[in-house]
Amino acid sequence: TELDLSPDETMRVLDEARRLKSDRSRGVQLNSLAGKAVALYFEKPSVRTRVSFTLAARELGAEVVELGSHNTKVGHGEDLEDFAMVLNGYVHALVARVFGQSTLDTLAKRATMPVINALSDERHPCQALADVMTILERFGRIDDRVITFVGEGNNVATSLALLAASLGAEVRVASPVGYALPAWALAQTEGLAGKVVPCVDPRQAAEGAHVLVTDTWVSMGREGDAAALRAAFVDYRLDEALIARARPEAIVMHCLPAVRGEEITEAVMYGPRSAIWQEAENRLHVQKALMEYL
Repeated sequence: TELDLSPDETMRVLDEARRLKSDRSRGVQLNSLAGKAVALYFEKPSVRTRVSFTLAARELGAEVVELGSHNTKVGHGEDLEDFAMVLNGYVHALVARVFGQSTLDTLAKRATMPVINALSDERHPCQALADVMTILERFGRIDDRVITFVGEGNNVATSLALLAASLGAEVRVASPVGYALPAWALAQTEGLAGKVVPCVDPRQAAEGAHVLVTDTWVSMGREGDAAALRAAFVDYRLDEALIARARPEAIVMHCLPAVRGEEITEAVMYGPRSAIWQEAENRLHVQKALMEYL
């Protein structure tokens, strides 16, 4: 999870990610993972996670094998515990993009290699690392910055809130009643260098913010609730009126994919405040650094 690394360890990973980004831009070839093998296990479809982790491992010299329901019997003929124990003899890291956090907990319990959460229903720590890297690139620091997340207190909001607060930021999460950050996530903010502030009014949350972040209203697997979700979040949109309440130098981020016209307008998504494409690219660099560190 995003709190498994101490703040100092997180900054070491982010410093390395920036170095790796610079090296890549200059065509420097690295082999820090030469002789290693990384398994990518997908229960969910993916663009950014699949491409970024595959390239991250290969560009550092590692072998990559992709696994999932399409080419294994995990979950329909082979136990998850056995799957993890078999992989112990083959690979040096397991990257898993899954539905339930319990799946990751089971894998981590049985695995002797690092297990990296590439998304679960509770958390998205690699996205949070990319978000923080983007904020550091734009502002030079994250402590004392104000980050406002507008939308459901979901896995993306949870990981960003916990990671950024651990590094000294103030994170405001503006959500409709019934869609706030879970109580267990708020409990984990105790003792962090920064703070997490749940609120309901997105306009109040956006006042003086350095960063505005959002996520899709209807997440993968929740299409059956689409009508109710759209009704609940109709006032939680990153548009020019909301952006105007933030600081003049504020940036906008989104983990993607986005539904333009719902949680974010096209003008904001492609406007001068947008750091969305920089944020997406940074997934590659932070994941390289994280695999190196682990």
